[in-house]
Amino acid sequence: MDIALALAAGPTTDFSFLSLFLRADLVIKAVMGILVFSSVWSWTVIVDRQLAFMGLRSKAKRFERAFWSGRSLDEMYNQVNEQTRDPMERVFVSAMREWSDGRGNISSDLQIVSLKERIDRVMALTVSRELSRAERGLGILASIASASPFIGLFGTVWGIMNSFRAIAASHDTNLSVVAPGIAEALFATALGLLAAVPAVIFYNKFSADTASYATRLEGFADELSAIFSRRVAGGK
Repeated sequence: MDIALALAAGPTTDFSFLSLFLRADLVIKAVMGILVFSSVWSWTVIVDRQLAFMGLRSKAKRFERAFWSGRSLDEMYNQVNEQTRDPMERVFVSAMREWSDGRGNISSDLQIVSLKERIDRVMALTVSRELSRAERGLGILASIASASPFIGLFGTVWGIMNSFRAIAASHDTNLSVVAPGIAEALFATALGLLAAVPAVIFYNKFSADTASYATRLEGFADELSAIFSRRVAGGK
């Protein structure tokens, strides 16, 4: 803020959000701009992840219903599109592909064990890859949640510094002298909280959603592994 110009302009009475931004100096404008951008980015990630988890739960429910409907694994494999975007179907397809490639070469106990290990390994890799996709964007929310309050605090300190500079320049402690700087400082604090609080809340929510989905996906992989153990042992 240009202290001389502010003093020349006289007492400030307009404390609307737009006026606070326009009246602020370049540093506080930069802080406010960063925080507004962070808030918009945070809500973009939040909406994207919310829709993604709703889709994952819906697809998993649909696939589990089809999987336990009594159809054979080979019949399901022939009907499933290998380019599917459903993580649970991808786990199933990866296991079936490994089973189809290796079941014709079972002639010893060692080969049985080797095939079983390969099926388990490819399912574990697929599960890990799908969970990494499900966690996409959580790092952004964590960064915004942790950094925004400190960015807002920097704007707060800078605004208070401007207030003290105004006092020093005018030799007057009247509220009209310090109010603009304090208002800008508090506005920066509010923007920091506005960006951080939703990011914290939804980061925790999506972390719990990811953990819940991981349990569901890993449980399916374990059930599928047990099915293949019986098939491998039977040489089917």
